[in-house]
Amino acid sequence: MNLTELRNTLPDYAKDLKLNLDSVLSDTGATGLDGKQVRAIALASSIAARHAPLVSALETFAAEHLSPEEISGARAAAAMMAMNNIYYRATHLIHNDEYGTLRTGLRMNVIANSGLDKITFELASLAVSAINGCGACLDSHERVVREHDISAQGVQSTLKIAAVVHAVAVTLEQGVASA
Repeated sequence: MNLTELRNTLPDYAKDLKLNLDSVLSDTGATGLDGKQVRAIALASSIAARHAPLVSALETFAAEHLSPEEISGARAAAAMMAMNNIYYRATHLIHNDEYGTLRTGLRMNVIANSGLDKITFELASLAVSAINGCGACLDSHERVVREHDISAQGVQSTLKIAAVVHAVAVTLEQGVASA
């Protein structure tokens, strides 16, 4: 099922999600981001939202502008943040500074050569961190992208993509469960 078909399966009560999905996925709707960034962020967000039909539709959408290596990079961002968001959120929530002094010891080699440029990888990681609710990772990735000239509008657009993609996934999953 392509993205338009999937979008059209959203129930009437989610009309705002249909409109928002169109807006955040358009190159002009995501102020401060380019088309490749929008697609990588959306794909990584859909993976974090865990709705397979949406992942498939957004991967097809992403492939219109991303190479196979870049698609793999968006998947890598989602995979790394699935691990890192749990670890860093937990060590932050424990409120024991000793954990910050310990060597993490988690392999993250893919970050050095993900298939995406550094900033797009960071933006995708920011979006996934928002979905996963890791404040420590949100702070870290936001700081990096801002240091590399991504505007507050670009960060906001990243967060809006994550929010809308997640809401669409939740709504579609609910529709499947109640059908």
